[in-house]
Amino acid sequence: MGAQLRVYKQKIQSAQTTKKITKAMELIAASRIQKAMARVHAASPFSRAVTRAVSAVATYSNVDHPLTTEPEQIRRSAVVIFAADRGLAGAFNSQILREGLEVAELLRSEGKEVVFYLVGRKAVGYFQFRKLAAAGEWIGDTDSPSFSTAEDIANTLLEAFRTDYADGGVEEIHLVYNRFVSMMTQEPESVRLLPLEITEADAADVSSSQVYPLYEFEPDAETVLDAILPVYIQSRIFNALLQSAASKHAATQKAMKSASDNADKLITDYTRLRNNARQAEITQQIAEIVGGADALAS
Repeated sequence: MGAQLRVYKQKIQSAQTTKKITKAMELIAASRIQKAMARVHAASPFSRAVTRAVSAVATYSNVDHPLTTEPEQIRRSAVVIFAADRGLAGAFNSQILREGLEVAELLRSEGKEVVFYLVGRKAVGYFQFRKLAAAGEWIGDTDSPSFSTAEDIANTLLEAFRTDYADGGVEEIHLVYNRFVSMMTQEPESVRLLPLEITEADAADVSSSQVYPLYEFEPDAETVLDAILPVYIQSRIFNALLQSAASKHAATQKAMKSASDNADKLITDYTRLRNNARQAEITQQIAEIVGGADALAS
């Protein structure tokens, strides 16, 4: 009985230590998610303004720009997967990797070759473990993304998109990332980045009574598109990075809260078992004392 009590005591102490760690990680994630959401809200006005500008140029000009023209045949597509550098976030990384592979399988079913670009150590590790090739990797900047990382990703993708198919270029680019919906929900989302599809205008920004102005482009529409489209691509990628970071912190907070609740349950269960074992030991000792007294009396 004494050994059993020691085992239960050790399990209770282990669960209490685990609860301290998971509770601390939950509080850290809760503080980080507020900063991440503030960055998402701060970047939204610029993203909407760039989207309106690109929409205006693409709508009110008749220029066949490479970034806005649909090719006759798409033979090679790029899939950019936004994962995290760390784990302990529930199904955050696994669901986005599964979504990215499903998008790739859909593209292959359409007769397209798929090239992967990976963001986050978890995605890189997943592909290395399964010996899958990747054309580009970015790690170390997923918890608090910087705009320089978005610029680097955008420049790499634009260079691949502008390269001919025969030279290893791509003709289509898809982004796969977790979109922050709420503290409890983060949904995988896949969007086609290039060739450009202007579908980001919010219904609140476009009213039936709105009168659109007439545009004149200086020096010309093609030059304006050359200047503004890279900025638009960077803003979209940066938004995906920020959304992924906010989703990761929310997933970490939810996972750590669940772990803390499970630790509480373990502590309660092991405490009950320890009390039962102690009561059984006391009962056995009393029975032995009574039995010895009866033996002496007889």
